[in-house]
Amino acid sequence: MPMTTIAPEQVNRIVWNQHHDPFEILGSHPIEQDGKNVWVVRAYLPNASAAWVVLPEQRQEYPMQSVHDPHFFECTIETSELSNYQLKTKEGEHERVSYDPYAFRSPRLTDFDLHLFAEGNHHRIYEKLGAHSTEVGGIKGVYFAVWAPNARNVSVLGDFNLWDGRKHQMRKGATGVWELFIPELAVGEHYKYEIKNFEGHIYEKSDPFGFQQEPRPKTASIVSDLNSYNWSDEDWLEQRRHTDPLSLPISVYEVHLGSWLHAASAEPAKLPNGETEPVIIASELNPGARFLTYRELASRLIPYVKELGYTHIELLPIAEHPFDGSWGYQVTGYYAPTSRFGTPEDFMYFVDQCHQNGIGVIVDWVPGHFPKDGHGLAFFDGTHLYEHADSRKGEHKEWGTLVFNYSRNEVRNFLAANALFWFDKYHIDGIRVDAVASMLYLDYCRKEGEWLPNQYGGRENLEAADFLRQVNHLLFSYFPGVLSIAEESTDWPMVSWPTYTGGLGFNLKWNMGWMHDMLDYFSMDPWFRQFHQNNITFSMWYNHSENFMLALSHDEVVHGKSNIIGKMPGDKWQKLANVRCLFAYMFAHPGKKTMFMSMEFGQWSEWNVWADLEWSLLQFEPHQQLKQFFTELNKLYRSEPALYTLDFAREGFEWVDCSDNRHSVVSFIRREKDTNNFVVVICNFTPQPHSHYRIGVPEKGFYTELFNSDARQYGGSNMGNLGGKWTDDWSMHSRPYSLDLCLPPLGVLILKLDKEETAKALGA
Repeated sequence: MPMTTIAPEQVNRIVWNQHHDPFEILGSHPIEQDGKNVWVVRAYLPNASAAWVVLPEQRQEYPMQSVHDPHFFECTIETSELSNYQLKTKEGEHERVSYDPYAFRSPRLTDFDLHLFAEGNHHRIYEKLGAHSTEVGGIKGVYFAVWAPNARNVSVLGDFNLWDGRKHQMRKGATGVWELFIPELAVGEHYKYEIKNFEGHIYEKSDPFGFQQEPRPKTASIVSDLNSYNWSDEDWLEQRRHTDPLSLPISVYEVHLGSWLHAASAEPAKLPNGETEPVIIASELNPGARFLTYRELASRLIPYVKELGYTHIELLPIAEHPFDGSWGYQVTGYYAPTSRFGTPEDFMYFVDQCHQNGIGVIVDWVPGHFPKDGHGLAFFDGTHLYEHADSRKGEHKEWGTLVFNYSRNEVRNFLAANALFWFDKYHIDGIRVDAVASMLYLDYCRKEGEWLPNQYGGRENLEAADFLRQVNHLLFSYFPGVLSIAEESTDWPMVSWPTYTGGLGFNLKWNMGWMHDMLDYFSMDPWFRQFHQNNITFSMWYNHSENFMLALSHDEVVHGKSNIIGKMPGDKWQKLANVRCLFAYMFAHPGKKTMFMSMEFGQWSEWNVWADLEWSLLQFEPHQQLKQFFTELNKLYRSEPALYTLDFAREGFEWVDCSDNRHSVVSFIRREKDTNNFVVVICNFTPQPHSHYRIGVPEKGFYTELFNSDARQYGGSNMGNLGGKWTDDWSMHSRPYSLDLCLPPLGVLILKLDKEETAKALGA
């Protein structure tokens, strides 16, 4: 049968990998020849010396002939219908039979998908872009789709094609999304995209929507199925949907998984099915150790956090990142939990186990910037696609990173869908959004002349603010009861106000001012504290402007700042007492709580991302006692609604006395929703104890000493009030009754009216 004619230049565009739609040339095409229905099949097979078209149902083979190039093959088949044909190729001495990717012509992405993505509103675009194991026409394979609108052509690379970009050239859609279904591939395949710009420069990129990546230093994406894990947290998620987290106790243990604890040896980890996890060496500085896997962390970290009584674990970024020393804040794989600790399913297991043990999971999310690594988002399709082209808007020179272009719909869609993705696929309970101030201000860490103003001449990044509102609006629409926490260090208004009021829509904001005031105050000699009483009291002047979270985070124990205990003045006893005093005041102060790992047992050295925490300190009694202090402080916090239910309401807090700077003492009342129930808090911020210190209280009766940070079991001097005190009919601080108390040195007392004991004594 005579061959159809095809122009040499058409063949060359395929051979030279320059065609934006190889389906126009390759695959099967119906034609009419001599009044008959005929199909022409074309294939470009770079390593083949011969090829045949195989019709498996008819058990027939049709030899193909070379056309214009020794590896470009063609044949015609006289048939009314042609589907599911195969190609048999001879490569050297080997023959193989496979389905032709270009026989599967129908795109997976619909016009509606592309329309939503182009306008920035495809909330589950991660289910369409990326690599997805699927079935087309009864044939299993993997569908690939990537957004690269300015590329000349794009190919899929992988082990399956010997990383040869000529073999699986993709088709470009109208909105710049390239796609291709490759039959007979499966979960576990390693792949990248080969992207060429119009100058012919080649970029090998990891998949922006890839669900898994190779362990660093390798950078290939891995085809992964996120629907195979069987979750057991339905009750947790259902309860979360119907709960207002702001009325609950939130005590967060912030963790960097890679340095909390390493395995002592580089032996592989055992998986539940009996197989072994690949060894991921922790660092060159510690070659005898390896990272714990997500499953091993579940068995060690979760019981530890549960014992201490924290309500949540917050993970420093676990999205894939190339450099351990970035702590995870320079992300290259926004949709992939880092492979340092295992597979996506392993991370699902970790979250599931947290929920089984009553612990929520918060993940640090980094939508403000990304690194310049060649396999990542930078200059993705040969142009500034995800970032601004102008470095005055598109680069953080101090960090060596690039800034997302929030004015581009598809970029906003990439990030907004990513936030939803972690809640959808991994059931997390909250995000802490990193460096929000760097997103909101165009002049952030930029000198005069190194930034561009907005359309009104101001320094505010209006597109970034709109993006944050979009993310938070979507987040609470899809997942009520979760947390969205802003690390925002400026006075930008209404950060934690709902979007319908004009706020940014977060439901919590880190109180950076409180953190700085506290660390300044506690680092000074106690004698000087009398002159800085406002450090302690100032936070309540603005407390109700936002929903604040009090945080002492990883940033406060690195870069020469010392760990918390090292910041404290005095001898070792006073340092430990100051730590107890600081945290007891923190847990009594309005606002939710976050503290970084190692603070709970008094680590002396700064956090070192390459090493374990100094667990050996727990062999010494003072550090054991400090750990017990945190365990009982969390227990008290969770058991007393007055300490958390009205964190953000004015009626939840009132000063008893905040003006006694001479003694560096403050006292206040915390109330719960039933405002008749309250606790009284008295803080002595000096090492000088005070006997017969009188505090006014609103009701008559016996006040039980619920908590004393100076108790013997915590390593304190054990000064206190013998379990509680009766009121005197002596008005004080504008209240009708008062308590004659002993205030311990560097101590915090929390007392509560015992209504039952009082009623008995008064004969009520």
